[in-house]
Amino acid sequence: MEVDPPPPPPMPNYFDPESSGRREEYRRYRKRLSSSNASPLSGTAVSKFSEARLFCDGNSIQRRPNAGLLLEEIKQEAADISDFDGLDGSKLFGSVKRRASLDASGSGRQAMRSTLKSVKLEEDMPHEGETTSTIFASLLDSAIQGLMPFPDVILQFERACRNASESIRSAGIGKLRMVEDRFMQQKAQLLMDEAASWSLLWYLYGKGNEEPPAELFVTPTTSHQEACRFVATDLTAQLCLRIVLWLEGLASEALDLEKKVRGSHVGSYLPSSGVWHRTQRYLKRKNNNTTIVKHVDFDAPTREGAQLHPDDKKQDELLLEDIWTLLRAGRLEEASEVCRSAGQAWRAATLCPFGGIDLFPSLEAMLKNGMSRMLQAIELESGVGRQWSLWKWASYCASEKIAEQNGGRYEMAVYGLQCSNLKRILPICTDWEYQTSRPEEKQFDDEMNGTQPMSSSAGPESWPHSVLDQQARDIDALLQKLHSSDLVHETVSRACREQHRQIEMTLMRGNIAHLLDLLWSWVSPSEDDQNILRPRDDPDMIRFGAHIVLVLRYLFSDEMGDEVEEKMVAVGDLIINMYVRYLFSEQHEELVGVYASQLERDLCIELFVEMMELRLNSSLHTMYKLFLSAVEYLPFSTSDEFKASLEEIVERVLSRSRELKPNKYEEDLSDVAERHHLQALQKAMVIQWLCFTPPSSIPEFHMISGKLLIRALMHSNTLFREFSLISMRRVPELPVGPHKLLAILAEPLKQKENLISLEDPEVSDNLREFEDWHEYYSLDATYRSWLKFERENSSISPEMLSAEEKSQAVAAAKETLELAFLLLCNATSCTALTSALYSTVSEADVLHRQLKVDVNVSSKDPCCIQVSLRCLAVDGDGFGLHEANDGGLLAAIMASGFKGELNRFQHGVSMEISRLDAWYSDGHSSVESTAAYIIRGLCRRCCLPETILRSMQASIALSVAGDSLDHCDKLIELVASSESGIMHLFSQQQLQEFLFLERECFLCKMELEEEQLPADG
Repeated sequence: MEVDPPPPPPMPNYFDPESSGRREEYRRYRKRLSSSNASPLSGTAVSKFSEARLFCDGNSIQRRPNAGLLLEEIKQEAADISDFDGLDGSKLFGSVKRRASLDASGSGRQAMRSTLKSVKLEEDMPHEGETTSTIFASLLDSAIQGLMPFPDVILQFERACRNASESIRSAGIGKLRMVEDRFMQQKAQLLMDEAASWSLLWYLYGKGNEEPPAELFVTPTTSHQEACRFVATDLTAQLCLRIVLWLEGLASEALDLEKKVRGSHVGSYLPSSGVWHRTQRYLKRKNNNTTIVKHVDFDAPTREGAQLHPDDKKQDELLLEDIWTLLRAGRLEEASEVCRSAGQAWRAATLCPFGGIDLFPSLEAMLKNGMSRMLQAIELESGVGRQWSLWKWASYCASEKIAEQNGGRYEMAVYGLQCSNLKRILPICTDWEYQTSRPEEKQFDDEMNGTQPMSSSAGPESWPHSVLDQQARDIDALLQKLHSSDLVHETVSRACREQHRQIEMTLMRGNIAHLLDLLWSWVSPSEDDQNILRPRDDPDMIRFGAHIVLVLRYLFSDEMGDEVEEKMVAVGDLIINMYVRYLFSEQHEELVGVYASQLERDLCIELFVEMMELRLNSSLHTMYKLFLSAVEYLPFSTSDEFKASLEEIVERVLSRSRELKPNKYEEDLSDVAERHHLQALQKAMVIQWLCFTPPSSIPEFHMISGKLLIRALMHSNTLFREFSLISMRRVPELPVGPHKLLAILAEPLKQKENLISLEDPEVSDNLREFEDWHEYYSLDATYRSWLKFERENSSISPEMLSAEEKSQAVAAAKETLELAFLLLCNATSCTALTSALYSTVSEADVLHRQLKVDVNVSSKDPCCIQVSLRCLAVDGDGFGLHEANDGGLLAAIMASGFKGELNRFQHGVSMEISRLDAWYSDGHSSVESTAAYIIRGLCRRCCLPETILRSMQASIALSVAGDSLDHCDKLIELVASSESGIMHLFSQQQLQEFLFLERECFLCKMELEEEQLPADG
């Protein structure tokens, strides 16, 4: 059974997704005079986001950092084309393939994005749900770069929400089922609510202050001029004025929408429709009805206590309803014109006293009035502000008289509006905006009346207490009335519990700390939700929260108190962090940088590290987007202790990749080795983050690229040493870790001459070691290939083997020996495999060097142990030059474990490592620096003898196949040579194996000679 969702809340009358550009046409103030009051954008925003395309910069083909990424983008282009389904709406809200992008301009970091595009914000709003996130990120990025003032960004946020709401509404017309349509309408309404919140934020904190120039004041000053001066200096009056302007702006946009959607407009009446024609005709027929007025002047109904003809009364009520609508939208002139066009010029005069002078206390009104002396002359005669107060009092009396005579409710409200008579206004206010605007105007009037010089008989203190008690004296009490007053409509009380209404009321109070707590309570993950990367399912509120936090940070960067500033960092970072995680979960990796870069240093680093770990197995295209997001928005290195840097993130990623991962085993331990081999693959794949090429447009492009490549070399050599010690088993399967590492580094190293200086000793040493490891693993792969042929052939009788199968095995054996001799003949100068002396650890060494060994079961993986060795440094092993190049005492101990020659263990039981490090430390066990010579020496002890034993195997196989034994002889001579010193690298058991292989070589040689004797005879 399908259950329909609850009906959406009633739509506020300010809904107008496309009327932002026309708001100024009807606003009481025609323009914003502050430098930050008008956006410099006419529908285009500067940005640095786009989906990187292969051929999309319009002029040239984009260069990509490696062939793998190029192939990924070709696939992406093909997927985009094949995924296009036209305009049926099937992929309207879920696709991540078509994404609007915004243009970037400027120099330095402003011009670093070569693939940036422009997005049109006004009419051509993209139709996909994710474009709102893209546009917001682009606008925020432009403001952070200094390309756009933050007040203008607030206005653009409002426009983006309205346009997105309109896109959702228009896209679903006639295309969705009823339930789906309701859902989309609710989503569109939420965007409109957000637009209203952004609008309020601009009015409160983005709109510039308007200081009236001295030359506009006349002497003596008028009450209007004094009011303008007071508003410019009094914070409470300024707050009330801005809230009123905000609410009038929302109502004004609602009128524009009605005209656009319905093709009509309020006040569309025939001329002279308000002169009561039906009442005139009724009186001409001399009907004797005491309930109908006897005259048709505008005072007749009140003077005679009678009514108009019912048709005229209904027409008047419709006219007054439109006047009410125009007045609450701040369109006083348009309301007066409607009165005149209806033949009720007298009513227009009651709305605009003093000959139509604009008496609103603003700079725009002063400029409009100019040097007019009319108000000054009136007040010189009757007293400053007296006529204004009398007009207010007359409006109050009119509203009360109309109520007593059961007159029209809109007429009662129109005159109650002129004097802020809440008792007559609130009953017809059926939404939150209406209810809020009227008390704000009343408080504003009270603030103004209390400061203007008036005669005591006309001042507000002489008004009845029932009038004065209607209005609260502060914002908190005013907003509380919206929850509890008997005059408030039920719909309004319910709206006060909506999220954006609570946000707006909190902004009016100016309680930023409470606003942050409120936002976090809505977007924070629930206590029983352990997956912090899956935020609560209100992405629009998460987005709004992150952006309002950042906007407030920049707006109040120098004005926040300690408590607010502390909460802005603590709670604000949590909200921003939540939004970054949401973007990441929605595959918006290209957007996370602009937000994550605003986080506190440790949180930013931890967040990027976590994201990089989660995207390690993703496509190169996805990884590159995340890399770009980091390199474009974060400095490579920084001295600021409060800011994160790419260098720190990279180091943390590399360090964590080598940590032992938690593993749980039940009874089956058969996959232990497989898991550790997969961990080796993950270690190798981390190098990919260092092998991406940054955009050439970023500052210090060559320096960053070179440092990343150098760090990749250093870390890869560390991994090669570890991998060499866990890949000594003579099995056909290739170790995945080192060969993945070689594949990743192959292309970046082709450009090493352009990126790094080979004259740097550290660089040249690491590059030489990498090349040696490359040769070693090439030999390792060839040997395993031969071993695979040998094992396959051994399972088949020699008579059944084909000539091709035999030739494959022979060719692989020959190639193995060629690579082995190439490596072994240069062993005396090889960085990674230089010959070393093998030393035996004796009891005297243990005592003299203060050797300590600690072994513990890992807390993360019960199938792993943690081994810690520590000894005293001596000359040649910790101090001075390490001429022996054998890794010293610690390397000698560990070598026996890797060779499977541990005492008290069964022969062949060897150690396999997950991570291996060596450090210098002081007497307090505090790490000072790395001791890489120990690891290098350990690799020499283990890898070189194993290479010779493998080569002997291949030589014997060739001799069995009828090949010459010259290879065996060369290997024997190499080991026996005192100049090479290779024999000292062999352990006792390795030497026994070598002698056994030598014996087999000798036997093969004898058999070969015996076979040749009959032939010679």
